[in-house]
Amino acid sequence: MTESLRDLLGELHAERVRTWPPQDVEANVGQRQELTERFDPSKIKGVGSQLDNYTFSDVEGGEFNLDDVVTRGPAVLILFRFAGCPACNIALPYYQRSLWPKLAELRIPLVTISPQVPEKLRDIRVRHDLGFTVASDPDNRFSRYLGITYSPNATTQAYVARKGIDLRETLGTSNEDLPQTTAIVIDRDRVVRFIDVTPDWLARTEAQPLLDALEDLLVQPAQ
Repeated sequence: MTESLRDLLGELHAERVRTWPPQDVEANVGQRQELTERFDPSKIKGVGSQLDNYTFSDVEGGEFNLDDVVTRGPAVLILFRFAGCPACNIALPYYQRSLWPKLAELRIPLVTISPQVPEKLRDIRVRHDLGFTVASDPDNRFSRYLGITYSPNATTQAYVARKGIDLRETLGTSNEDLPQTTAIVIDRDRVVRFIDVTPDWLARTEAQPLLDALEDLLVQPAQ
């Protein structure tokens, strides 16, 4: 049976319902619902957009840009929240198991990107022994360019404060903005050939749609 990211994240939510105070569950669900209801696809970089050549910081050291990533052909980009995000600690290992082996076989890069600073972000790569690139998007510059950032609402801010969490300190950034979880396939010209923004971070992109998009791209390359 094919592993389902939806099922894995559903189990996380079910556990929270069982173990969290009701007001905390309500805050979490409310924020995700609000983001989903307010999401406007017209405001993001869509299929056919040629992306600017943004630069990222690899958690293992050094910098690279999108042109470096697509030197040999297409690439997959996954934008996620931060190293301590429980859903991210489910999603990235899932991609390691269900997406990365095929990409590695095809020599297609997988780059996962968070606004968190490299020294804090590296933890998620080490924790799960991830074989693909984990990179920092300084100050959410790339995410803002894509049109996918959001600021936590007042209920979420109150929840975070009750938990004694300083999101700015966690991220190492000057604000609390986060990217909506997003999966992108770009071709060697940095043109978006597939994009899936999931405002509800417990409803992330499965591996198969990405593999399907790559198959279509490899069969019918950009003109």
